[in-house]
Parts: sequence; C-alpha cells; structure tokens
Amino acid sequence: MEKLMWLVALVNSFIFCNAILELTGTHDIEGTWKSSITLPCVYVPSQDFVQQTVIWTLDRDQNLATVFRRDSSGDHIMLSLYRGRVSVPKYRPGDVSLEIEKLEITDRGHYTCKVTWRAQNSSLLTKERTTTVKVIKVAVTKPIIRPGNLGFTVPKGARTSLTCSANGSPPIIYRWFKGEPGGDAVHVSNHAVLMFDSLRTSDTGKYYCEAENKASSQVIQQSDAVQLTVRDLTKPATTVPSSENKANTTAKAVSERDLITTALATGSDVRVPETHEVTTAPRRTGLPLYLLILIVVLCVAVVFVVVAVVLCRRKTKEDNPYEVTYQNTRNDARRQTCSGVNGKCMYEEGKPTVKNNYTTQPVKENEYETISIKENIEYKFLVNAMESEYEVGDVQ
Repeated sequence: MEKLMWLVALVNSFIFCNAILELTGTHDIEGTWKSSITLPCVYVPSQDFVQQTVIWTLDRDQNLATVFRRDSSGDHIMLSLYRGRVSVPKYRPGDVSLEIEKLEITDRGHYTCKVTWRAQNSSLLTKERTTTVKVIKVAVTKPIIRPGNLGFTVPKGARTSLTCSANGSPPIIYRWFKGEPGGDAVHVSNHAVLMFDSLRTSDTGKYYCEAENKASSQVIQQSDAVQLTVRDLTKPATTVPSSENKANTTAKAVSERDLITTALATGSDVRVPETHEVTTAPRRTGLPLYLLILIVVLCVAVVFVVVAVVLCRRKTKEDNPYEVTYQNTRNDARRQTCSGVNGKCMYEEGKPTVKNNYTTQPVKENEYETISIKENIEYKFLVNAMESEYEVGDVQ
C-alpha cells in the first residue's frame, strides 16, 4: 500500500512539473527581409527547478547547427553569421525567446528552443519547442517627392534638393528623371536625393523618380511629376501663359467678335467688357557689397582731407599775428594830404600813440626803474623808425 501511494505521488508531481515547465511559442512565423523578428519561447518558473542551459538550434536544408547557447559560463553565439544580430533576454525569468535583427534570406529554417532544468534531487528535465521561420520581401510603394527648405520655387544660384522616398524591403534602388512620365525624359541621377549645388535657369522643369527592390513582384513604382522653378532675381518676373489662359483669351476674342457682329446686324448697342492689363515693375535690387564698401571708404577719405585743410589754415593764421598788426599800425601812422597847387601831395607825420595795458600796482624801486628804461627804449625805436620813413618819402 505504501509503495502504491509513493507511486501516485511521484506521478502527480511529474504531471504538475510538466504543466509548470511547459514551453509556449509559435509554430510558424514570417519575417520581413532586413527587419527584426522575435521567436517566442516562454515557460512559468518554479522554485523546485533551476534553469541550467538554453540552446537554440537551426535546421536548414537538413543541416543542423547551434545558433545560441546559455550556460553557467554565460551567453555564446556559435555561428559567425548571427554575431551582433541575435540575443536572448537575461532579466525576464521564464523568457528565453530568440531575437534576430536585420533579418536575411538565409535566416529561414526550423529553429528549436531547448531548455534544461535541474530539480532539487539533482535530476535533469529537458523541454524543447520548434518554430518555422519564413523570410519574405515587401515590394516598394509609390514614391513621394519632398522638396528642400526653399520649396519648389527657388532663386537662381541657391542650393536645394529633391528627395524620393518609398517604403519596402531594402535595398531600394532610386532613379531620377527630368521630364514627364511617358514622355521624352532624361535620366539625371541614381540616388534617393537629387542635389542642386548652384541652381541655373536651365534647371527649371518637371522631375519625377522611380523606385524598385528585389521583391518577388519586381514592380517598378513611379512618382508623380513635380515642377521645379528657378527665378532670376536680376530680371523682372515674366509669366508664361498656360494652355488654359490661351483658351480663355481665344474664347474671349471670339465672343467679343460675335457680339460686335450681332450689334452691327441688329443695330443695337452692345457693350464690350473692358480688359485691364496689369504690368509688374521690375524688382529693384540693392547695390553689390563691394560698391557699398568703396563708397564708404571714399566718404571717409573726403572728410579726412577737409579736416586736414581746415586745421592747416587755422595754424597759418596763428603763426603771423604780429606782422599783420605792424602793417596796420604803420599805415595808420601815415596821412597823405594833397593840395591843388602843382598837384603835389605831402605826407604828414601822425602822432604816435602808444597804448599799453599797464596797471598801477605797487612795485619795488628796482622794478620801477627797469620798466621805465624799457619803455623809453621802445619809444625811441618807434620814433626813429617813423623819421626814417618820412625821410625816404621826401627824397622820392
């Protein structure tokens, strides 16, 4: 009886442990080429069992290889093709899913998750689960053209770009054309971004792009054409009449002609609507930078020259004050008197006037004598100079 009870308890514990340590996941999964994928492999942890090893293997075309192994020494990526692209979570107990980045076509196959646990009685328990992986390619979508920061209307000489963008499995091949789809288009580039380093007026026109990848459909997607306009700011803007405007103008001319014909036939008065023409004046452009700098330098040079001339003239006047004063004093001291007899003129000596700015102040005796002697000498010098002038005049 005791052996029977022990056998029942062992079977129940085995069934219970199998229920707890059951691996769950997905049987089939599809991944997109060059994208990321996760192969699920999850179990419910138990305190009675400790995880020992985790092994992921790949069976492709009946060739079995170990991709990943985790044991007490750490994580190991066994195949070089998967290094840097595969990983298994470390800090989520019970989750040993395999994550693959940058999925390749050669990654397809049957992946098996194999986990081994150790029980308290040192017995080992192993479970495994297989997932089939298929790698597919997604065809490209219709590309969209995005302009640069300046938009589709750009001034001449500027730098801009046109970007062709499409969704799908990489690598995506892009081609740029100038023209309209279905017309005489010219191939201009094989890159996703069409660059213009310095726009010219000849770059004006319509552009479109094509995109394709190596999907099984091998379909080339084509974008809508966009109009790129390059404006020359040095010339007035001119508008080219479109086909609609030409049609409206022709219809208007025909309708006015019909109205005039009808009026002449019936003799009635018909008013023809007036048309107003709008003319746009050419846009003014500023002077170049080098001309502005030259004008500023010339203005500074002229101001400098004028200031230098004014200072030189002022300095010349300050250097000759005594000569002017002496000439004026000498002219004032001579007076000319003429009589009607014999038409002779006589020079009369004017009374010398000596002015000074001396002020009466108490001085010492020695200082008084020095001042008086100096004054007498100056007076005698002035009288002798005036007498010599009169003598010279009489002799003449």
